[in-house]
Amino acid sequence: MDRILDLNCDLGEGAAFDRELIELIDSANIACGFHAGSPSLLRETALLCLDHGVHIGAHPGHLDRENFGRLEHPLTPQEVYELVTFQVAGVLGILNPLDLPLHHVKLHGALYNQTARDLKLARAAVHGILEQHQDVVFYGLAGSAQIQAAQEIGMKVWQEAFLDRTYQPEGSLTPRSHPQALHQSTEAALQQALNIADGFVVALNGERIELQADTLCLHGDGAHAVEFARTVREALKHRG
Repeated sequence: MDRILDLNCDLGEGAAFDRELIELIDSANIACGFHAGSPSLLRETALLCLDHGVHIGAHPGHLDRENFGRLEHPLTPQEVYELVTFQVAGVLGILNPLDLPLHHVKLHGALYNQTARDLKLARAAVHGILEQHQDVVFYGLAGSAQIQAAQEIGMKVWQEAFLDRTYQPEGSLTPRSHPQALHQSTEAALQQALNIADGFVVALNGERIELQADTLCLHGDGAHAVEFARTVREALKHRG
């Protein structure tokens, strides 16, 4: 491994581990209040990021708290644009008076998956982001339509891979409805993180998928989130 890998995590969603995780990560994707969270929790989490030198990111998702934003809904490009624009603007409305910088935007859940595979939806999303913030980094699924759309308009892009999710042979994430969608053991998560550092992941069918990632994602609501974060961080640090 000859590069630095950022470790990002979804926070501000009401899970119990935020204060432990903030000491182990580099970037936080903070819920914008649609799929989870609230304005006050967003503010509290952003200030926690400031205290620990963690990048502050917005994490827009579907307006669907009942399903935690993880249920796909049919969307037009205009609807995606409005969803993203509204939420990023709301985050900036909280951060700007505190003089806190917005470092990145990463889409959440079903909205993430839909824009990762549909270029028209991805284009709508990145245009909505760029119109709110000209100098923000876009975190998107490595090799996906999200990356293509962001690069088309000259956005700064960090390609993302997941240490706690399994992959399908074409490079998409295994749907959460699948019994093997999530890694349940620290060993499996660690091995996937090390593979990603070496430029690949192994799909559920055993196929090797080449990818280049700038940032590794860990879900902050997972039962093993803190253990995964601590183990992976130490292992990657040890490898340089």
